[in-house]
Amino acid sequence: MQKMKANKVLHGLVLFSFILLFSCSNQPVDPPEPYEALPSERQWEWHQLEFYGFLHFTVNTFTDKEWGYGDEPNDIFNPTDYDPDQIVRTAKEAGMKGLILTCKHHDGFCLWPSDYTKHSVKYSSWKNGEGDVVKDISDACKKYGLKFGVYLSPWDRNYADYGKPEYIEYYRNQLKELLTKYGPVFEIWFDGANGGDGYYGGANEVRKIDRSTYYDWPVTWEIVRELQPKAVIFSDVGPDIRWIGNERGIANDTCWATYTPHGIDGKKPGPGSIKYKEGQSGHRNGKFWIAPECDVSIRPGWFYHKKEDERVRDRENLMDLYFKSIGRGASFLLNLPPDRRGQIHENDVASLRGFKADLDQLFKTDLAKDAKLIPSNVRGKSKVFGPQNLTDNNRETYWATDDEVTTPELVLEFKKPVSFNVVSIREFLPLGQRIDGWAIDRWENGEWIEFAKGASIGNRRLWRGVQQNTLKVRFRVTGSPVCPAVSEFALYHFNWN
Repeated sequence: MQKMKANKVLHGLVLFSFILLFSCSNQPVDPPEPYEALPSERQWEWHQLEFYGFLHFTVNTFTDKEWGYGDEPNDIFNPTDYDPDQIVRTAKEAGMKGLILTCKHHDGFCLWPSDYTKHSVKYSSWKNGEGDVVKDISDACKKYGLKFGVYLSPWDRNYADYGKPEYIEYYRNQLKELLTKYGPVFEIWFDGANGGDGYYGGANEVRKIDRSTYYDWPVTWEIVRELQPKAVIFSDVGPDIRWIGNERGIANDTCWATYTPHGIDGKKPGPGSIKYKEGQSGHRNGKFWIAPECDVSIRPGWFYHKKEDERVRDRENLMDLYFKSIGRGASFLLNLPPDRRGQIHENDVASLRGFKADLDQLFKTDLAKDAKLIPSNVRGKSKVFGPQNLTDNNRETYWATDDEVTTPELVLEFKKPVSFNVVSIREFLPLGQRIDGWAIDRWENGEWIEFAKGASIGNRRLWRGVQQNTLKVRFRVTGSPVCPAVSEFALYHFNWN
């Protein structure tokens, strides 16, 4: 990994700012200098997705297991009413922007007709060996306008040579198949479950590997960069996005996009060999831009189990996870396990529909658009960096201050009292994560009353709490090593009852 530098997205946005600048002012005003680690172009595009889904679907669906042993007969994979359109349409209707398919889980069974194994749909009686779930889901994603991603488990409990150097060549060959045969891929998911007991071609034994060295991850990542340069790579150590350190879908209240991975016992950090709990918060002033992803399943398990049909997360719980993931600067990766028909179960669909209806209602009206915006400072007194950028629904414009003004204030004045209980704030990430502290006040009986505060903002910060009724709101940056660059400040009201 190398320290992120200002990328072409940033250069393009800066140029755009200058064009606007010369149309509004006779005196050019430079944009703020970028601060420390920055997102790459692919990371900046990923940040804007925020909510997308996981599809855990394989032989485990039919054996009622979470982790297959690798000895499952191919024919056991046999969905009875397979409908990839229904799966992807469900995700689309829930507001997801993409789907990541478990193309191969730890059991080694491949959902596409790989040329490198006999443990796949190609050797199953399902569709007479002509089935290809990867193609079906990727095609359906194209149809419904969702991005497509792939999960390829580094561990393989079926392959005879797992634990030997030969397996790495096998693994990379399968990765190349997935990255060349199914169109654009937005994310590749590598997890840290590596080594242990397994079938291993009939050996039925425990195989241990050195997780910090066995996979030679930098070489594998280069394959991704060559074949899918726009794809972000997920693992415990990135290099693009990181695990949040739990499977509960929750980031810490203070959560940074910058991160410095630390290995265990002095070893080189790698997937499954890292102080993973540090990922819950990241590191302020970390060496790399490796933003957090919060993964969680809509059910207790990652794969479908009939006994869990009445244990699907309800709309209120999904909303809570939304605030504790996206609302803390991370992304929200929600697993939707297809059932034995090959569809998303009706209970899951109903919960997702209720959740989406609540989201639509919550973010329907930004009350801040009706306010008069009064900043304590505007960079160079230029309209290019004015407060109107906070309410224009454009993440590529932002309010910025002069370099020496690192703790500015913004007052929102309303003609009549407003009531709200949700606040949304965003930083302009191509300039880095700049703000260390923030607070929000309401005007009451001739004085300011603080009702919200925090540290990190990043991609998005969502506050929700007791309803506030006021004529004026004040947003304060209480700590920042450099001048802030804020792209959104919005107020919403939602009936939580």
